[in-house]
Amino acid sequence: MGATISTVWGALPASADFFSPTPDAYTALLNIFQYFPLVTILQWVLSWHPAGKTSLKSSIFNIPGRLAWCAMEIVGPINLIYNLALPSPTSPSVFDLPCPNQLVAALYCIHYLNRAVISPFFSAPSMSPIHFFVMSSAMLFNWFNSSCLVGWMRGYTLPVVPGFKTDGSSSSSISTVAELLPAAGVALFVIGMVGNIYSETALFRLRREEAERRVSKKTDDTTNTNTGGNKFHKVYVIPPQRGVFRAILYPHYAFEWLEWVGFALAGTAVFPATSTLSTSASSAGSSVAPPLRLAPWLVPAAWAADRWAVPLPLPAVLFVINAVTNMLPHARWGRKWYVERFGEGAVAGRGAVVPWCAMSSKGSDENVIAFCKCQQ
Repeated sequence: MGATISTVWGALPASADFFSPTPDAYTALLNIFQYFPLVTILQWVLSWHPAGKTSLKSSIFNIPGRLAWCAMEIVGPINLIYNLALPSPTSPSVFDLPCPNQLVAALYCIHYLNRAVISPFFSAPSMSPIHFFVMSSAMLFNWFNSSCLVGWMRGYTLPVVPGFKTDGSSSSSISTVAELLPAAGVALFVIGMVGNIYSETALFRLRREEAERRVSKKTDDTTNTNTGGNKFHKVYVIPPQRGVFRAILYPHYAFEWLEWVGFALAGTAVFPATSTLSTSASSAGSSVAPPLRLAPWLVPAAWAADRWAVPLPLPAVLFVINAVTNMLPHARWGRKWYVERFGEGAVAGRGAVVPWCAMSSKGSDENVIAFCKCQQ
């Protein structure tokens, strides 16, 4: 086992090649990150997630919620901007990239500006402590993701195995689908982001209203004990069955997935960008990355790109898959927490992210570690 790990480790590019990623490092990053869905299998059987509603009451590894959330979300845009701005012998800087490349970079940064700054410091009434493991894992995820996006936005050509044509060259002319997808993608991104912000803001408003109601009743003098003076701390309510919460409990998750689907569609205008690179950049070195053997769940995306003669925005597609596989078990466990806290009647048969689908099995849930109970 040790010899195998040493062989794999030795085959990786030098650490300096990951800042900014070279074509070799780009393939290595994608080759690792594409198997992230296998890691999320553990999330389906382990409910341990010490953050938010299920944060630990006390732990030496707890980080203040707002700071931890900002740290784990800000890694992505900082890494993206820093690496795109670095000079590269195989591609231009961000300022010389084609407009579609700059657009998708801007969309990514706009999303994380809201997630890392506006949401924790200006929108959320309070944020529970986040365990160091959760924070560091999220930071690693965002570093991998943004590093993969850097190579893509810089226009590295990536041959894939199986050998589908993923550069949109299956047809002698640009297809109608390829012309329409970027605009449709930007529209979906905007709709998804607006829906995501609206859903989260609605939850924050409900928490504020419930906290104010508890304070006004003054029926329990211990309500704000150990809250550090924040009356919103550990105040959670189940969203009423109306609007975006009519059929699901986590519409902000579904809207975020819609965002990244739009991001991927907008990215069909990005790859490949090698034909638009400056002469000096393309002559200084090769921008063709080593071949990548696709994970089985990515093959359908490559087939569809070949079938419809559109470029394959592989890192963006990978982002969508990884985001869904990461957040789906969290939503499933979150629904279970709502049922345990408020009862099945309050949940009213709503699904976590799939309308009216509980996504839980009666037989196995009792054998899994239960969610941490939160204080009133």
